[in-house]
Amino acid sequence: MEGGSPDQGSVGSGTKRSSASSGSRPRNRKEFLYRFVDSSMLTAKLEDWFESISNKSEPKKPAFDVPFELIELQKFDYALEGISFQQVVRMPNAVYASTSDAVEATAYLAIEDFLHAGVKGLWEAFWSQDEPMPFSVACLYDENLKFYQAEKAVADGKLGGLCATGILLTNPRHPHGKWDQILELALLRPDIRNFAMDSDRQLPLSVLGEALFYALRVLLSRSLSRLNYSQSSNSVFILLVDSQYGGVVKVEGDVNKLVFDVNNVYECAAEWIIKHSRIAVSSVDRIWNKLGNANWGDIGTLQVLFATFHCIMQFAGFPKHSVEDLAADHGPRLQARRAERQLGDARVNGNGLFRFQQRSVSPEIVEVQDDSVKIETEQLMKLEVGSVLWLEDSNWQKGYQINQVLNNSEHPYYIASPVEDPQKRLFLYVGSHPSQLEPAWEDMNLWYQVQRQTKILTIMKQKGLSSKYLPQLSASGRIIHPGQCQRPSSGGNCDHPWCGTPILVTSPVGETVSQLISEARFGMEEAVRCCHDCLSALSTAASAGIRHGDIRPENVVCVRSAVRQPYFVLIGWGRAILEDRDRPAMNLHFSSTYALQEGKLCSASDAESLVYMLYISCGGVLPDLDSVEGALQWRETSWSRRLIQQKLGDASTILKAFADYVDSLCGTPYPMDYDIWLRRLRRNINEDDHGKEIDTSG
Repeated sequence: MEGGSPDQGSVGSGTKRSSASSGSRPRNRKEFLYRFVDSSMLTAKLEDWFESISNKSEPKKPAFDVPFELIELQKFDYALEGISFQQVVRMPNAVYASTSDAVEATAYLAIEDFLHAGVKGLWEAFWSQDEPMPFSVACLYDENLKFYQAEKAVADGKLGGLCATGILLTNPRHPHGKWDQILELALLRPDIRNFAMDSDRQLPLSVLGEALFYALRVLLSRSLSRLNYSQSSNSVFILLVDSQYGGVVKVEGDVNKLVFDVNNVYECAAEWIIKHSRIAVSSVDRIWNKLGNANWGDIGTLQVLFATFHCIMQFAGFPKHSVEDLAADHGPRLQARRAERQLGDARVNGNGLFRFQQRSVSPEIVEVQDDSVKIETEQLMKLEVGSVLWLEDSNWQKGYQINQVLNNSEHPYYIASPVEDPQKRLFLYVGSHPSQLEPAWEDMNLWYQVQRQTKILTIMKQKGLSSKYLPQLSASGRIIHPGQCQRPSSGGNCDHPWCGTPILVTSPVGETVSQLISEARFGMEEAVRCCHDCLSALSTAASAGIRHGDIRPENVVCVRSAVRQPYFVLIGWGRAILEDRDRPAMNLHFSSTYALQEGKLCSASDAESLVYMLYISCGGVLPDLDSVEGALQWRETSWSRRLIQQKLGDASTILKAFADYVDSLCGTPYPMDYDIWLRRLRRNINEDDHGKEIDTSG
C-alpha cells in the first residue's frame, strides 16, 4: 500500500478552505506543519512546564483531569451490552520484554485488528448496520510520516520504523488516507504497564510529549483540510498501549490561537500547549489478557472504545442510536433475564416499605428442575402513602411521612410532610443504594435526580442564589434503617439493604406542566407567566455559571397558594451544566439543536428547550421521533417554515417575539439578554392581570 504524504496532499488542498484567511496565513500554517516533524524537540521545550505542574499537583492526585467520568463509562457500558466485538489477531504477551521482529510485527497486527474490531462494532451498533463502515486502519512510518498497512510495512522491511496505528476516514479521492482523515492514533509504548502497577505515578514527559506532538499535528492538518468537521473537531484522542495495558490522552484547543512562526516551530507549539490547550489523561488499565484477547467488558477497553466513539462523532455526526437509547435497554434486558431464571418469592416485611426475598443454599450438588429454582433479586424499596422515612444528616435526624406517590415518566418521587409539621408539603426523592453501583439504567437516572441534584442545589445555596422560581434545598442525607446499624468504623455501609440510601427533600411543591397540559389547564396566561418565571430561574442560575440542561414539562411545576398568584418553579437540576465536561440530557423532543449535534449547550440552549415546551403547551404537536437525525430534521423544518413562531403567535405576540429572538441566537456564542425579556414579559403579565399585584422578584 503506497503511503500518502501528510503535508503535500491533505494539507496542501486545505489552502482553499473557506475558514482560512487569504494571504500568507494559510501558507505559514502549511509551512509550520511541514517543519513540525520531531516529537523529541517539542518534548524538550515542555520540560520546565511539565516539572512545574508535576510539583504543583497534590500527593496521589493526578496533574491532569480524566477525559471521562466514571458515570459516563458506566452508562456507555450499559449501552454496549449485547454488542459483539471480535479480535482475530492476538496480542503477544511480552512485547516489552522481547526484541523479536516477529513479536513486534504481531503486536502491530493485533493493534490494527483491535482498532478495526472496535470501530466496526461501534459503527454498526450506533450508526448503521446496513451502510458500509467508512473507516479503515493503517500504520504510520516514522521517517516519512506516511501511512501503510501493517502487513505491507512488515513485507517492505519498515517494521522498525512504525510509530503509531491510526483509524482513518475512508475518502474515495484519497484511498490511501491522509493526516486530516485521522480519527484516532494509538502509540505502542512498552513501558505503559509500569503506570498501571503504580496508579500514583504520572506518565513521563517522554510518553506524554510524544502524544501531544501527534495530537497537535492532527489538529493542524484538520485546520488546513477541505473536509467538514463538527465544532468538536478541536479535540484529539491519542491511545497509549503496550501488550496488556492502555490509556487515553485527550488534547483539546483552538489552533487558530497558535502563533505560526516558521522559524520557531517548537517554541510556538510548546507555548500553545501550555497556554491554549486542555489536556486530560486517563488511568492506565488492562486491555488485553494474558492470552492476548481483548477484555471488551473491562474499564481499560471501555475507555478506549469511548474515545473511539467520540472520534466517530467528529466525522459522522451524532449517532442514530444514542448512548442513552441503548443504555435504556439495560433494565428490560435485566428483567428478561430475571424472568428466564424465574426470580420470585417476594414477601413484604412488617412495615410494608420494602420487599425482601430469601435464598436457599444447599451445601450439596443436587439435580433440580428449572421451575424449582428460586433466585433472589436485590431488595427493592417500595414506598407507599403513609410510610414514614427517617433521614440522617450530620447533626440531626428527621422523619417524613409519604402523602402522595408521583412519577415523572422515569422513576417515582413523593410528596411528603415532616412528622413535626404535617401541614407542610415537600418533594422527596429517594436514590438507589450506593453499594449496588447502578445495577440498572433506571438507577443512573436516580443518581442524577438525587445525588447530583443535591450537589447542584448545595452549590446554589453556597453561592447565595435566591429566587422563588428555583427549588430550595430543605434537607438531604441518608435513610435511617430500623435495628442496629453495623456500619464499619472505617466508613461505608452495613449489610442492611436500606443503609446509606440517599434522600433529597426540596420545596416548594406544585403540579407539573405536563399534568396541566394533559388536563387542558395550561392556557395563554400560564404560558406567558411560565416563560417569565423559567427565564428568571435561568438568569439567576446563569449568574453563577450554572445551566439547566433538561428543560421539559416534567421539570416545571406550578405552585399555587391562597395569598398570591400562581407561579412556576424550574426543578430537575440533576443534569445541570457546571463545566465543559458536563453533558446535558438528550431528549429528542426538548433538547436544543446544539445539544443534539454537539452534546453540549450554547448560551441559548435552555431557552430553546423552553420554547419547545411552550410550543406544545400552546397546541403545537410534536411528531413521533426515534432518532437524532429525525429530531434535527424536525427542528430545521419547523424553524425555517416558522411553524413554531406561528403557533406561539396564536397565543401571544410576546411569545412569538421571544421565539424569534431565540432562533436568531441558537448555535451562536452570543449570551442571552435575560433582563430585557424579563421586563417585556413582566409588562405582559401585568397587563393580563389588569392591575392585580403580583410578585415580580427575579
